[in-house]
Amino acid sequence: MSLQSTDFEIFDLAPAFALDRAALDARWKDLQREAHPDRFATADAIAQRQAMQWSVRINEAYQRLKDPLKRAAYLCELHGAPIQAENNTAMPATFLMQQMQWREDLDEAAGMADLSSMADEVAAARRDMLAELRVTADERRDYPALAQQVRALMFVERFARDVEERLDQLGQ
Repeated sequence: MSLQSTDFEIFDLAPAFALDRAALDARWKDLQREAHPDRFATADAIAQRQAMQWSVRINEAYQRLKDPLKRAAYLCELHGAPIQAENNTAMPATFLMQQMQWREDLDEAAGMADLSSMADEVAAARRDMLAELRVTADERRDYPALAQQVRALMFVERFARDVEERLDQLGQ
């Protein structure tokens, strides 16, 4: 294994969207224990630097793999279908209409009940989209389609944060 190994290789996992979070967490703890810079405090400078590099690399891989959206985007990149969210915002018309409706609903939300209902609706949409990501990635292995689904989920995640901000503002 090298610093250039994929995140999945570092964690000894098959490259897939679905993963066992408990196993990922346990493996992260094991890897961190093995590579922790404190274990190399009395080693030479090269070993200390390598331990620090490994510790950083392990944490980066863990952060990417534990987050479903980041994991899906990473799978796309590994399979030659980068997300390119900043310059590829094309979405199906029905999805865009849903986003516009949600934005209007957020603007018109009268209080905590409206916002809570909206948060529940967005959370359900997110769960459905994550299930679709798993099918597209692990069963169909259609990475260009997965990239489009990731871009759509990025919109939904951003909207969910906006709803949460409004809920926080009302709760203060």
